[in-house]
Amino acid sequence: MKLGILFSGGKDSAYSAFLAKKNGYEISCFITLESENKESYMFHTPFIDKTKLQASAIQISQIIQKTKGKKEEELMDLEKAIKTAVKKYKIQGIVSGAVGSVYQSSRIQNICNKLNLECFAPLWQKNQFEILDDLIKNQFEVIIAGVFAEGLDKDWIGKKIDKNFIEKMRELNKKYGVNPAGEGGEYETFVLNCPLFKKPVKLSEVKI
Repeated sequence: MKLGILFSGGKDSAYSAFLAKKNGYEISCFITLESENKESYMFHTPFIDKTKLQASAIQISQIIQKTKGKKEEELMDLEKAIKTAVKKYKIQGIVSGAVGSVYQSSRIQNICNKLNLECFAPLWQKNQFEILDDLIKNQFEVIIAGVFAEGLDKDWIGKKIDKNFIEKMRELNKKYGVNPAGEGGEYETFVLNCPLFKKPVKLSEVKI
């Protein structure tokens, strides 16, 4: 089955793509929404313009759809991008990196139902500390691209997800209730390398 990956450049979408390929599915394209709204309800925004580097490193086609990022209206842009993927790459299903957001997962599912596409969310309701552990086990090189919660400051930007990071997340989870995988929007990530990549992505200059 040919699948399109809803790809943000972050750990969840990249890991979901990895799992889909590992389970024998054909990854036909990435579908990326570039939102003008930094507070988008649906879409990851930090480093979103750098997903082109990741697609190039993985050597996969990418559909980039611009959106104003207005609540609910942005879903029409997502549907438009998925329709383009169906027409251009003959995809039969969509993969999302949804972990616990009912808001996001239900809306993606509704679009897939409308377009008669299968909808896969390999990480749905998975223990979030397990997700972080699995990233390390599967040699994902992931950095923090944005922080938005109590207990996190600019010093976290650029830090890699490693065992030390996971231990600190355990502390913040107990102290502030920070979602360990950032599913509540506490932090965003960017993948520099993983088994899907033919070569790692290198960021030479990044402004905080």
